[in-house]
Amino acid sequence: MGNGLIFPEGFIWGAATASYQVEGAWNEDGKGESIWDRFSHTPGKVKNNDTGDVAIDHYHRMQEDVALMGDLGLQAYRFSISWPRILPLGRGKVNQAGLDFYDRLVDSLLEKKIDPFVTLYHWDLPQALQDEGGWPVRSTAEAFVEYADVVSRYLGDRVRHWVTHNEPSVVANLGYLLELHAPGVHDDDLAAMRSAHHLLLAHGWAVPVIRSNSPGSEVGIVNNMSYTPTASPSRADRQAQLHGDSLWVRMYFDPLFGRGYPADRMLDLKEKGVFDICKNDLILPGDMASIETPLDFIGLNYYSRNIIRSQAIPEAENLPVTLHPQPKETLNYTEMGWENYAPGLLQVLGRLHFEYQVPKIYITENGASYSTAPDANGRIADYERLRYLREHFRVAHEAIDLGVPLAGYFVWSLFDNFEWGEGYSQRFGIIWVDYETQERILKDSALWYKDVIARNGLVIADN
Repeated sequence: MGNGLIFPEGFIWGAATASYQVEGAWNEDGKGESIWDRFSHTPGKVKNNDTGDVAIDHYHRMQEDVALMGDLGLQAYRFSISWPRILPLGRGKVNQAGLDFYDRLVDSLLEKKIDPFVTLYHWDLPQALQDEGGWPVRSTAEAFVEYADVVSRYLGDRVRHWVTHNEPSVVANLGYLLELHAPGVHDDDLAAMRSAHHLLLAHGWAVPVIRSNSPGSEVGIVNNMSYTPTASPSRADRQAQLHGDSLWVRMYFDPLFGRGYPADRMLDLKEKGVFDICKNDLILPGDMASIETPLDFIGLNYYSRNIIRSQAIPEAENLPVTLHPQPKETLNYTEMGWENYAPGLLQVLGRLHFEYQVPKIYITENGASYSTAPDANGRIADYERLRYLREHFRVAHEAIDLGVPLAGYFVWSLFDNFEWGEGYSQRFGIIWVDYETQERILKDSALWYKDVIARNGLVIADN
């Protein structure tokens, strides 16, 4: 037989998607244009010039998709609302057809006893707001609160879990600094800093509004974090690590927990002549107090380890270190080029717990890209993905045993879908989607996950 790892009673097993990645229907039923509509329609911005115009057509196949969720026994489904589907211009007139779609989705989920986890912002800003300046301008944060109010008033009687933003660090850094995501602004430190502040401010302003409209619900925010050991104990590698940590992690966690923005990030911006916190009109009185509004949970998106190497050290003298030795055959990379490194999840969960004293944690995204296709019999034997998930589930169980307040786990993603700048070249789903026919097929990982959910745990084979 074998040994089992059973999770605590009430632990939530779910899966996640995002509106632009799955819905399609990009210009139907009154929906406005988003920055991802504009970005993907710009030649050369997305691999193969793919767009989310159709994606996996979830907008028209929602009932079919919810039925699949029910078949898997999902206990929760994390999805995002398309802001321009609700407010085509970002503020003002409400598009009732958009609200009606999510109304039907929430009711369909509840009929299957699936708990809806709603993310209000997963990157598809209305293009009309970007035309006014986007996240670098304060008025976008004000518009977000109006949007959050509309949605939470409409769905707040049934939705018990709310996320304000998904990965604000990616929004600011890839969208307004590195040009890799919509809206595609390149190398503008000030735009990235202003975006970061307004994203966090919008979150802080929206939390009490959501709580008022949805009494008794949980409200949180989702941030991404990788495990980032240094390649060597050198001073240069450590400085590179601290710089990256300030840009991607502490910039977005510290203010939420009353620590303000990281001093090293502020000093870096000041030395570049970009931003002087003492002489800038960005942070106004009361802003930081709003950002510190207490949260019910943090959502963690974890995928991989990134070993930090300073460019100041020759490659030959800067060899990687493995802090948790593994058999050589287990060292592997997904098709995204991300290392399958489950021990890093324990490091990250431990950091959230011990450094920030987070009251509750949900793993809101975790998964792997492998393009395993159906065989002649229609079976999709995606063993690499199954192994990735199994290893990470085991680490999650270990974290709980160590006292981490981990309350749920959402696999990324439920379906193969549009993967942002990678277009349709990467498949993260536990459900295969034929993009030509829109046929859905459960992969072996999905069937295995169904068993995990039913058992509330893992069967660990003796061998």
